[in-house]
Amino acid sequence: IVPLFIDEGHRPDYSILEGAFRNVGKILKRGDLVVLETTVPPTTTETIVREWLEGESDLLMGDFYLAYSPERIMTGYSISRLRGFPKIIGGVDEMSGTRAFELYEKFIPNLQKVSSSRTAEFVKIIEGSYRDVNIALANEIFKIAEELEIDFYEARSYANHEYCHIHLPSTGVGGHCIPVYPWFLINEMEKREKFSLAELQRTSRKINDEMAGHWAEKIILGALKIDRPLSQVKICLKGITYRKGVKGIYHSRNLALAKLLARKELRVGVYDDLFSKEEIESLGLNFMNPGDADLVFDCFELSFSQ
Repeated sequence: IVPLFIDEGHRPDYSILEGAFRNVGKILKRGDLVVLETTVPPTTTETIVREWLEGESDLLMGDFYLAYSPERIMTGYSISRLRGFPKIIGGVDEMSGTRAFELYEKFIPNLQKVSSSRTAEFVKIIEGSYRDVNIALANEIFKIAEELEIDFYEARSYANHEYCHIHLPSTGVGGHCIPVYPWFLINEMEKREKFSLAELQRTSRKINDEMAGHWAEKIILGALKIDRPLSQVKICLKGITYRKGVKGIYHSRNLALAKLLARKELRVGVYDDLFSKEEIESLGLNFMNPGDADLVFDCFELSFSQ
């Protein structure tokens, strides 16, 4: 999959994608089918991608076919997701959608054709936005439960049923997907000056990004309970990846938490089963074995130990 990253202002950086499609355009022939699977903002396939292909090939839409089919796999579960998870596909025009469907159905068992490439793009984005908003709700409820001295996990176990599924709290949301996709819709609504239409998604992004600061405060409070000066308390964070069991740190809020504590000039070290001492130090962090720490915080379990 050709990646699409966002810059510091949360705007999509199309440079890698543009390079790939311009190269495709240079060899594009009449009757060829091109399918994009990278998660992109709505209308990208029918506007920007089409422009790149037409500009490099001297062909026009109708001379070739163009469709969109979002990848819906998860790191570590690629094959099982392809077999069991519904995959959708939509064309820039009707014939493109039909041609793409006829190709993909040869090797995708659960394929569904939607009305357009724009709809297919939107489906993938709102999946990520749904999860981000629900994680933000869980994080907010978790903090409210703390303030009211209520066991969040006990309350959640009774609250969840067929019509209610409260997610688990976290240090925030990381990875290539969930913290990125909402910005595609937020940015699009801002360009149209429809700011209120994406207000919930912007707020959810803020809540989830602020969770690293919330846990930093709790870690410092835990360290203050240890009978020695705060500057001498050895604090170990277990886990810096964006998801447990996946060696990736893109938008990792656990990594952000570690760096936040390090900036406070505390004796903070990091341990992760997936990273060597040298790899951790290359990130500008100190390595620390949990057994050498006065206070250990597990970033995935959200638990403390001494």
